[in-house]
Amino acid sequence: MLFLQPKHFSCLRLCCLNFYGYFCVSKEIGTMQDFNTLLINRRSYRKYAEGPLAGDAVQLILEAALLSPTSKNKHSWEFVVVEDREMLAKLSRCKAQSAAFIADAALAVVVLGNPLETDAWIEDASVAAINMQLQAEELGIGSCWVQVRNRDFSETITSGEYINGILDVPMPLEVLCVISFGKKEKPRSPNNGDQLLWEKVHLGKYTF
Repeated sequence: MLFLQPKHFSCLRLCCLNFYGYFCVSKEIGTMQDFNTLLINRRSYRKYAEGPLAGDAVQLILEAALLSPTSKNKHSWEFVVVEDREMLAKLSRCKAQSAAFIADAALAVVVLGNPLETDAWIEDASVAAINMQLQAEELGIGSCWVQVRNRDFSETITSGEYINGILDVPMPLEVLCVISFGKKEKPRSPNNGDQLLWEKVHLGKYTF
């Protein structure tokens, strides 16, 4: 019996993507990480180096969103991809705090959901959002989640309403979040596996 080594999986993945015309090997794209290493290395990046992302990397990030599972297979999410610098600057003003760095990103994806499709639209959109971030980390690209739902642009306008207005998003779609992407300005230290909150895990039933 033939057992494939991790390096074979990486080569097989690249070959399959090239075969279907989805992917051209780029210098910006690193080697595949095993999933646990990927989770340990994924950190939020709010500072980005200048320069656009490779088109093949962007496509893989968007594929990760479109491949994400949804409740009852409703595919209640939609995505707006923003690269224009002026529009990125407008998105960075969607709320008073914690969004300014979007202006310096190479790319932002606005994650939308349709509450008329399913009452699980928030969950559907959340899974798609984290899938994109994990794919970005595998490619060596920094990303950060910017919460929009239940946030305010002003005393009278929600952050979601503001974004819907500048991007011409129709009703009944609602914004869950914006994910910013860009080249990492400098690497961050990985998560510390020794500091995992195992006290949050309960076996059999909840125990104090």
